Amino acid sequence: MTRSSLHLLKGVGYSISTVSAMLLAIVSWEGASKSPLLIACLLGGAATSIIGMLCRWLSYEVEKRQEERQAQEKPGLGSPPGSVNPASAVGTPRPAS
Repeated sequence: MTRSSLHLLKGVGYSISTVSAMLLAIVSWEGASKSPLLIACLLGGAATSIIGMLCRWLSYEVEKRQEERQAQEKPGLGSPPGSVNPASAVGTPRPAS
């Protein structure tokens, strides 16, 4: 998978988890509505779950942008050590064998 498709997959996964938290809260509302404490726990639990998923997704966004910025600053970073760019090797004397 490409980096962008993995990123999209993470976003879709977090969106699905958010919808899941809301659906579970809706289903639980009837039982929780009988007590103010249960209502607070239900709403607090759903909200913290959604906020946590948002924070994780945002951390992936920040990491992705940092990696893209580093890749732009150092374009040869992905080359293995000791590799030579063929264009820079033109005219370079070769050792005698």
